[in-house]
Amino acid sequence: MVTSSACNQKSLPDKSMPPEAIRVHAPAQDDRYSRLRLIPWWDQEKIRATRVVVIGAGALGNEILKNLALLGFLQVVVVDLDHIETSNLSRAVLFRASDVGRSKAEVVADAYRDILPEATVQPLTANVMQDCGLGLFAWADVILAGLDNREARLWINRSAWKTNRPWIDGAIEGINGVVRAFVAGQAPCYECTLGETDWAILSRRMSCNLLLHEAQTEGRVPTTPTISSIIAGVQVQEAVKLLHDLPALVSKGYVFEGLHHTSYTVEYTENPECMSHYVLDRILDIDQPSSALTLQDLARRASSYLGVEDVAIEFSRDVIHKLVCPKCGREEICFVAVGAIRYDQGPCPDDGQMRVVQTLSGYRGEAELADRTLDQLGLPLFDIFTARSMETEISYRIAGDATKVLGVLASPAIKEVEA
Repeated sequence: MVTSSACNQKSLPDKSMPPEAIRVHAPAQDDRYSRLRLIPWWDQEKIRATRVVVIGAGALGNEILKNLALLGFLQVVVVDLDHIETSNLSRAVLFRASDVGRSKAEVVADAYRDILPEATVQPLTANVMQDCGLGLFAWADVILAGLDNREARLWINRSAWKTNRPWIDGAIEGINGVVRAFVAGQAPCYECTLGETDWAILSRRMSCNLLLHEAQTEGRVPTTPTISSIIAGVQVQEAVKLLHDLPALVSKGYVFEGLHHTSYTVEYTENPECMSHYVLDRILDIDQPSSALTLQDLARRASSYLGVEDVAIEFSRDVIHKLVCPKCGREEICFVAVGAIRYDQGPCPDDGQMRVVQTLSGYRGEAELADRTLDQLGLPLFDIFTARSMETEISYRIAGDATKVLGVLASPAIKEVEA
């Protein structure tokens, strides 16, 4: 069954607070959020209903989550690949010495529920670029990122734009930091801000044959807990402003310079050739899991819906199909996302020759791929596939995977999306 309903991301006008928003609403009683409700424009019910994805559970992520919990956000997904190290304890308010070795995502989820017991927090110990489907981005109302590398930010930016969702980036180093907010459809975006140095760093992460070099300096950024609390505080404050349709840092950056406090706001310039400025036209939910759908099934469904004969299926990201040795001809079938195979895994086990990577970006009727189910492609669960003809397109979110990814946050129903 395929269903759809409208859930457009509202435009965020840069205008002053309307007169009707200045009325003071006195709380009926001195409850947990009574002081927040004294803010004239505050809407606690909107906070309660908002779905948040937090990517990164380190120093910034800890502070972001602490603030979200105190404000009363009840529906949160946390994504982080790493496990806690002793060095994290000096910069992360939600970690304890007994947590060393545990998943960061799981620890902060437990800590969040300690602060706000009625909240539902789903931890995902995952690499956001390889393990998180676009359906997760479409589920969210707002995305907050506390990361230490450009590659992940670029992926989040493109995913947020595709699914028409706002995201707020935070970055820290030493006692300095920056906050930036990006809203799909309102350029410039994060990719527009990248310069030659940024692209050079990004290119060093991936070899010419698409195998991953190990990270070097990123991930070991010198910083303090004081700057993470400042930047995360501004990030969450900007999220609250976006949700209340108040003026925010849309396509701008707030730079906090901690030594002399010469803080300032910067405006970014749109890059007309930017590759991120693409919003999926329409996304429909399919209630079957990816294990029950083949590429051929999906193509037939899209062909019938679009009323055309020839349809190509586009994946959310490229996958490595094969590693082929140019010397001996040995082939290794892979089906993993690009970036999942390290450079040191590239040489042929028979003769040591560096193998050639063959990738797939989609399905165009190839017989060898037709009967492969969507969970056998090396793509994450709860992903989005786009079907295109010469004239039109339609995208499908595999909502039958939602419970495996979101847990109880997938109930009572998946929020269906139409961009």
